Amino acid sequence: MDAVNITLNYTAILAFILVAVDFTIRVLSIIYVPRNRRPQTAMAWLLAIFFIPYVGVLLFLLLGSRKLPKGRRDKQLEINKFILDTTEGMDLVSRDQPWPPWLQPVVELNRTLGAMPLVGGNSAKLYSEYQESLDAMTEAVGEATSYVHVEFYILSLDPTTKKFFDALEAAVKRGVRVRVLLDHIASLRSPGYLTTIRHLKRIGVDWQLMLPVQPFKWKFQRPDLRNHRKLLIIDGQVGFTGSQNMVDSTYNKRVNKKRGLKWKDLMVRFEGPIVAGINSLFITDWYSETDELLVRESVQKLARTSASLDAQVVPSGPGFEGENNLRLFNSLLYGAQHRVIITSPYFVPDDSMLYAITTAAQSGLDVQLFVSEVGDQALVYHAQRSYYETLLRAGVKIWLFPSPTVLHAKHFTIDDQVAVIGSSNMDMRSFSLNLEISVMVRGAEFIADMRELEAQYRSVSRELTLEEWMTRPRRSKVLDNIARLTAAVQ
Repeated sequence: MDAVNITLNYTAILAFILVAVDFTIRVLSIIYVPRNRRPQTAMAWLLAIFFIPYVGVLLFLLLGSRKLPKGRRDKQLEINKFILDTTEGMDLVSRDQPWPPWLQPVVELNRTLGAMPLVGGNSAKLYSEYQESLDAMTEAVGEATSYVHVEFYILSLDPTTKKFFDALEAAVKRGVRVRVLLDHIASLRSPGYLTTIRHLKRIGVDWQLMLPVQPFKWKFQRPDLRNHRKLLIIDGQVGFTGSQNMVDSTYNKRVNKKRGLKWKDLMVRFEGPIVAGINSLFITDWYSETDELLVRESVQKLARTSASLDAQVVPSGPGFEGENNLRLFNSLLYGAQHRVIITSPYFVPDDSMLYAITTAAQSGLDVQLFVSEVGDQALVYHAQRSYYETLLRAGVKIWLFPSPTVLHAKHFTIDDQVAVIGSSNMDMRSFSLNLEISVMVRGAEFIADMRELEAQYRSVSRELTLEEWMTRPRRSKVLDNIARLTAAVQ
């Protein structure tokens, strides 16, 4: 009997301790979690902690901070200051065509947030076909005489990209300095990662992993803080950037091939002073990973081309205090007077962007959104769909790009004045967790090219109506709403 009583007492004590710990976790979470977080993000974490306290806390400790390690943040501040100081007075824009009154504050905002100057005298060419852009980048590497800077979220050697890797090898053999950056986790998850690394070693390029998660080498941060940029620089004269990774359009994944999925992207080839701005981002990331500052290649005052495009590079990511890309997007949305056309594969806006978009539509502007009919990431896909009703009721036209193509391009246009292209999605991850590149471009010929591309999308897409959307299955509605609860921490 005594043994039974002792067991009961231990059980009671254990139950009391668990209840006390559970209560303490909940109270401390309410105090700590909302600190310096947007309300919707804090609420998502609190829901996780309250429903699954112990698992929720562990996930929060692992994934709750969007800050890079202090050493990396210090490097980012150092290089940001260096770039701002050395680009002072580089502005080369002309006022031949009157600026809309809302553009100058946007340019100043970007500069304040750590962007390069707005520079004129640039040219740009769009590549919306996957193989065409790969061929163009391969050809550009083949023309390099001094250096090649390669930076991709996913870099993978496969039959589709082999010619690009062959061009890198040939460049090394003729004495060109080739530097390569690839995101560690994103590339690691891609088939053929070890083969790719062995090949980079064999051909003699200088390569580094971006944001490596290697705890045994004392290299660790929140594992889903990733470098999502895609860019290529040739001799500081030619620059490519956009949404396309250096990998086959199926991403070589069995599930994608089974579903017939192929990615459709947009890359842009730039020439002119803007190339120095794009190259500065490579230099920033190279310095973060290697401690080597490429001073001679950092900021080059390039001669203007005969073209008349004004352009500004806007970097963003956890190395910056503010969400630079989100601030840029919202400023442009509120500046729009006639038309807003957005293309984003993962459209999960925060409240501020949702208000900006719906306000534009409710004000009578022509607001259009291009998204994929099919999704490759279930959670994000359903979270995105949860916003469709609000958008449709506000008057936003939603165009569904047909399956099985994943429209992975990331760009938008404001009136006939400004376009933004780059690597940034319009979702919480790109706003807060990923290092991204956005390029704001002003110029009639560029906007005309973008309008032609948007017309191509529209010609094959179908418009989603509110009537159709409201009749979707109940199961889909439930999945969409549940996924939306996780949107702030995706």
